[in-house]
Amino acid sequence: MDTRRLLRTFAIPLAAAGLLLSGCSGGSPSPGGSASDTAGAAGGPVPTAALEPYYEQKLNWRACGVPGFECATMKAPLDYAKPDGESIKLAVARVKATGPGKRLGSLLLNPGGPGGSAIGYLQGYAGIGYPAPVRAQYDVVAVDPRGVARSEPVECLTGPEMDAYTQVDQTPDDAAEAAALEKAFKDFAAGCQKRSGKVLPHVSTTEAARDMDVLRAVLGDEKLTYIGASYGTFLGATYAELFPERVGRLVLDGAMDPALPARELNRDQTAGFETAFKSFAADCIKRADCPLGQESVADAAARLKDLFAKLDASPVPTGEDRRLGESLATTGVIAAMYDDGAWSQLRSALAAAQNGDGAALLAMADSYYERETDGSYSNLMFANAAVNCLDLPPAFTSPTDVRTGVADFEKASPVFGRSFAWAAMNCSPWPTPPTGKAHRIEAKGAAPIVVVGTTRDPATPYKWAQSLADQLSSGRLLTHDGDGHTAYGRGSDCIDTAINTYLLEGKAPEDGKRC
Repeated sequence: MDTRRLLRTFAIPLAAAGLLLSGCSGGSPSPGGSASDTAGAAGGPVPTAALEPYYEQKLNWRACGVPGFECATMKAPLDYAKPDGESIKLAVARVKATGPGKRLGSLLLNPGGPGGSAIGYLQGYAGIGYPAPVRAQYDVVAVDPRGVARSEPVECLTGPEMDAYTQVDQTPDDAAEAAALEKAFKDFAAGCQKRSGKVLPHVSTTEAARDMDVLRAVLGDEKLTYIGASYGTFLGATYAELFPERVGRLVLDGAMDPALPARELNRDQTAGFETAFKSFAADCIKRADCPLGQESVADAAARLKDLFAKLDASPVPTGEDRRLGESLATTGVIAAMYDDGAWSQLRSALAAAQNGDGAALLAMADSYYERETDGSYSNLMFANAAVNCLDLPPAFTSPTDVRTGVADFEKASPVFGRSFAWAAMNCSPWPTPPTGKAHRIEAKGAAPIVVVGTTRDPATPYKWAQSLADQLSSGRLLTHDGDGHTAYGRGSDCIDTAINTYLLEGKAPEDGKRC
């Protein structure tokens, strides 16, 4: 089976583990209000008339290369504080309701990231894989958020530069290695500024949420019906805070906690991946082919750490110019934590790496980074950093700062903690100051919002779903007792039935329901 294809499945949205990234983000939207009377992240009131051309625009739908799907281009203000100024173009796609039965309007999707292509998710999975009754009654719609994929994409590094970046040692052993990592972050940020300086200050979650309201109006829907996964839950919650009266049926699956600052978010996510690894290890040690032994979870963790240390000292061949060192190996392991369906391939890849062949783990890391076989990368990781670094102040600002906090990360995860702590320094040299801050989102006045949490979710720990459901004035917590990232469409009939009933009939599950 193709490892790259398995791990790139659109059913696994990226929450963003550290790995030279900042992890998840939770920013601060503007105070609540409508699009006609609030500004974007930059500030002051916006005259209603200035936004009318955007809200009243007509989309020119056309075929776009994938049978059954239509595409269009929507305009939005580059800066909502200056709506009479420059505009940007956002890519939109849809698959129309198949019928029969009453059409319920549009169902907007976001698969997470930040940086995941919503159009790619729609065309590759949701538009053909969502339950037939849902697709029968909704036009399923996606917009690539500003800065992402087809919508004014943020660009930062060339393919060869990104290859080098992903191999930088993210567990520095001395001052020289720490300086090299710090330089890698600075070069990455400088590349983003050089190639995407115009859009970089305007890719916040608040602005993306405001774009969604423009799209809602353009599609002719009075209220927004939406499924957001992973980071998409923060985007959906931000929309609910900005436009509570326009909330229709919102599903927030694999929820983030917007009340946490960056350091706590990253530390919690570190603990989430430790929980997922323990679940993998508990399964692995029962199997004859487990490369981490058959003794105990603790022994399996020690063996994995030992492998990482050996790869740090002496990277192994992969059959191509790049060798597998600790950084890429860690990324490959992290990628498999998103879906327990990848565990068998992880066992095989770890065994091969122990025997001096890093090809399989490298393929898993490449899938996570969305690296193509020609050496090019999608803009996923560029947009991820751009949004995260704008939404929240950095978790760490210097190597000295990391050294003061690394013990907490290692306590959260003896396996991944050190690497995640150093990765959380990446926003420190960012050229655009953050416009958001951590805060509770209540969305008072919104209709019931379903918040879904998976108990052993690696990327968005379960307690985040509990917290968000508690914060939202109309939050309903739906729990999946299981492994992997997110829950809808991942094999639980109980979860799928509850969400389908909500989407089709408007009946939200009872708060606290478990599956």
